[in-house]
Amino acid sequence: MLIGTVVSPDPTLAVIAAALPIDPRPYTVGSRPTGLIVVDVVNGFCTVGYGSAAPTEPNPPIAKMVEESARLAKAFTQKGFPVLAFLDIHEPGKPEPPYPVHCERGSGEEELVDELKWLLTHPLATLIEKDCINGFIGSIDIHTKHNGVLEWVNQHNLEALVVVGICTDICVMDFVVTMLSVRNHGLVPSLKDIAVYTEGCSTYDLPAEVAAAQGLPKTAIHPQNVTHHIGLYTMAERGAFIADAILMHQ
Repeated sequence: MLIGTVVSPDPTLAVIAAALPIDPRPYTVGSRPTGLIVVDVVNGFCTVGYGSAAPTEPNPPIAKMVEESARLAKAFTQKGFPVLAFLDIHEPGKPEPPYPVHCERGSGEEELVDELKWLLTHPLATLIEKDCINGFIGSIDIHTKHNGVLEWVNQHNLEALVVVGICTDICVMDFVVTMLSVRNHGLVPSLKDIAVYTEGCSTYDLPAEVAAAQGLPKTAIHPQNVTHHIGLYTMAERGAFIADAILMHQ
């Protein structure tokens, strides 16, 4: 369902960006404990031709997101900081409305992209499977009620999170705005900042004409650059730091 590439300049985006500014700035990762969250950088969302939710042709914003996510994961682990990666995984036959079947267990779509497969065995990496949009909710064990994200943040006494991944306006946004409330509610006492890296996030493109040709409702229309911006704006207005660069300092 993800198709096409971003065409720029986009007059619609220009109008929306003027009305809903995000003012991104560099964010510095220094000596205080900081964790990297990588959201759903899996084949089913990022690798060309890998299922119903993957791009059907090379998509520069998604490729850039993968590149930056992998680069930051290396930088964080080299600094001795932990990385948590969400994997979107669905049991076969269990739907996730309103989306088509995607990332079913055993399909290969649910696997990390090649650039991040090294996280599977890295001692500083934690992988959490989720079967819903919101990673915080998906981290709740339905049997024990323990939350993997809460335990990870508190175990490492993290003072900041840097978040990258896909989709900016869906899984990334839902996780970030939830974590901001989690922080304000006092469930992660050490956490101060949540920074979202613009170049490390991306979303998909579904033009109006394609949605119509596929018989999809108007709510399925999803212009990539506009929805990316709206996702960033929504996170910013909820209190996230929107970063156009992540600086790693000793």
